[in-house]
Amino acid sequence: MDIHHGLNGGRRFSVERADHSRVFGERGRRGFVEHGYGFHGHDFARRSYFDHGHAYNRFYHGYHYHGMDGRCCRGDGGGGEGGGGGGGGGIDLSVFAPGAFFAPAFYGWAYNPFPAAFPFEWGWAGSPWYAYYGGFFTPYPMYSSAAYWLTDYMISQDLQADYQAHMETGEMDGDPMPPGGPVALAPDVKQQIATEVRSQLALENMEAAQNASNQDIDPGSSGIARMLSDGHKHTFVVGGALDVLDASQTECSLSNGDVLSLQSPPVPSAPAVNLVVMASKGGHECPKLSTVTVQFADLQEMQNHMRETVDQGLMELRDRQGTGGLPKLPPSAQGQPVPPHYAEIAPPPDPNAGSEIQEQDQQVEQAEKDVSNEAPQTGGAQ
Repeated sequence: MDIHHGLNGGRRFSVERADHSRVFGERGRRGFVEHGYGFHGHDFARRSYFDHGHAYNRFYHGYHYHGMDGRCCRGDGGGGEGGGGGGGGGIDLSVFAPGAFFAPAFYGWAYNPFPAAFPFEWGWAGSPWYAYYGGFFTPYPMYSSAAYWLTDYMISQDLQADYQAHMETGEMDGDPMPPGGPVALAPDVKQQIATEVRSQLALENMEAAQNASNQDIDPGSSGIARMLSDGHKHTFVVGGALDVLDASQTECSLSNGDVLSLQSPPVPSAPAVNLVVMASKGGHECPKLSTVTVQFADLQEMQNHMRETVDQGLMELRDRQGTGGLPKLPPSAQGQPVPPHYAEIAPPPDPNAGSEIQEQDQQVEQAEKDVSNEAPQTGGAQ
């Protein structure tokens, strides 16, 4: 059992059970129950997520990352959803694996510019989260491609989750942020996110073709292993609460919707990577343009989060095509998405994920009380 109290007032836990399944929970945020399985000699996992009464499933491909020189990463970091672990000179990562693939024409429709830009009414005007973060986030007035629509979709989903989590932990009173709060998300930073989203669309299109040809998908290519070594700058959107260290070794926090930039790859044998904060919501969060150190497992979860949310947004685009100004899909892009082979043979989803997470949370609460009660007798916590 691993318990972490964050600077933002939240608490998360991760528990590996006797059958090697894992339960992850976080106060005010989503939790999951994870069960591993094998496919074609590779490790996979199905996570049954539970988030405020909503249950859904995601798939992950296991990948043992050896670092830039094949020797780094002892596996002692990564406190987020991805965990950490591993050993023998590497770290075990969980790389997002799509639960369904669209037709090639659909990815082409989403990747390429639309025939004409269009406005879109999101319907957030009366939403408390949008009133609170109005100084940080403004959606595009027009959309010339799906990448820009997906960028606003992803940011809005993150800010909604962040607002709800903070309200539940008692950090917010619901009023708009005071002056001196978040610095607005700059247009050039949003462009960097849109460029990364477009790259993810191309990547998933390639994976869809590999799956259709009965080829195994390389998790190193779809995870951070490629991103850290391809010589390009990359943008990550934070998908949860995370405590990190800045260049002065001072602890600060990140949360949903903050934006980080990978300016250069980590040095060989480094156990983590340095990134620059491109957007921050202020307060106790890491300030904009500060350099922070992120563990590889946490960085992989950011990449997973982007791909998960983009996939969710693609489903929205498909369902809402031809409405609200969205262009209609061409006939060749219609049709139901197809589950990949690794998803078809996965163990069934956990029907009791919500209650299991709640029960585990109660055990975490009791464990902390037990430690607190023992501390005076042992002369203090060790």
